Amino acid sequence: MNSMHDDNLLAAAAETLARATPRLDSDRLAAAVSGLIDRRQRYLDVRQCHGSPLYVFEPRVLAARAQQFKAAFETYLPGFSCFFAIKSNNCPQVAQTLIGSGFGLDVSSGRELDNALALGPERVVFSGPAKTIDELELAVCHAETVTVLMDSFGELSRLEAVAAGKGVRVKAGVRLTTDENGLWRKFGIPLTDLPRFIAEAGAAAHVELCGLQFHSSWNMNPDNQTAFIARLGRTLAGLDAGARRAIRFLDVGGGFWPTAGEWLQYEATPEGRLSDTIRPGERRPLDHRSFPAAPIDHFARCIAEALREHVFPYVECAVCAEPGRWVCHDAMSILLTVVDKKAEDLVITDGGGNAIGWERFESDYFPVVNLSRPSLTERACMILGSLCTPHDVWGYAYFGESVEPGDVLLIPSQGAYTYSLRQQFIKPIPNVVALD
Repeated sequence: MNSMHDDNLLAAAAETLARATPRLDSDRLAAAVSGLIDRRQRYLDVRQCHGSPLYVFEPRVLAARAQQFKAAFETYLPGFSCFFAIKSNNCPQVAQTLIGSGFGLDVSSGRELDNALALGPERVVFSGPAKTIDELELAVCHAETVTVLMDSFGELSRLEAVAAGKGVRVKAGVRLTTDENGLWRKFGIPLTDLPRFIAEAGAAAHVELCGLQFHSSWNMNPDNQTAFIARLGRTLAGLDAGARRAIRFLDVGGGFWPTAGEWLQYEATPEGRLSDTIRPGERRPLDHRSFPAAPIDHFARCIAEALREHVFPYVECAVCAEPGRWVCHDAMSILLTVVDKKAEDLVITDGGGNAIGWERFESDYFPVVNLSRPSLTERACMILGSLCTPHDVWGYAYFGESVEPGDVLLIPSQGAYTYSLRQQFIKPIPNVVALD
């Protein structure tokens, strides 16, 4: 039996290795690094004025991405609107820039809601499970701005009680879970419960149910979103006319992956974890892998087609989305300075992994660019931070002629789930400088 078990494991490993994660296209990587080198003096000037480590925020890049996202969907869905998911980057300057680009804000806690309201947005959607009474009260007190995306039947009851206590009628939607099994059950209600939810909301005098929301994460293509839209259509077909009329908006959530795709260290891939050719601690810094992602126009076209086929025959509704990562991914970078060179293949910088909040670069790959000695040649070297932990890693290679103490390094595309996850651990949190 043990032999059979081992054979099965070997067969599974062989199958995984046969489906190897594609290598990152070298031309795409070179083009990305070349563009960063072209702007090197601007980054060096910022470093000269403000020191390091730094978050470098580029408002123009953010505004351009926001316009690109909106334009793609507006081509197929006139009247389409966007709400920025501030959990992806809670820097106030980021949200303020997107408000100026016509975005509303998507928040998922009372803290986020309070911070968002301070920026003066015209529209906010409040999602997230287990909203507390205090959080619901804050939303109700700003009912002219906030639409509450209810997560459960219990939350419907609590929201009705809070709104009744303040004599306010509040706009609301309900989140639909996209997976009734496993951990994703945490979010929303099952589609099968939608008719009952609409009926109970109809009896709530202070809650105006006017829309639906769903969300799926890590979408490299629109398949998961369009599949759920098809399921939703079958549910809508079974609703009575009055229930359908209540649905005036559909929020298709976020989870759109940037077109560059997901870039990984080899060891973070399934085949890398299974490979017996890498000894513990040995790295393959030049063997980068990538999961490709579809262009945003493809997302927009496919989602619009699915809506026209499955939803619009039953309800006339506005459509919106909650992009986060897609719009802010390229709008923030990190600048570091090399403090110590312990060997030709090991340097330590003045910034620590507390700036990114977790051991991200042991799995994710981003090019480390030596702005002081630029080159399109990538050289193996452990680029480590200054925290008292061996997992304080920025990368296992750099683009440059060489690397020495005093050199300025750039880690690009840190706009999503980096600043938001920063933590006060050992070293100070870097400052934010806007690059105009």
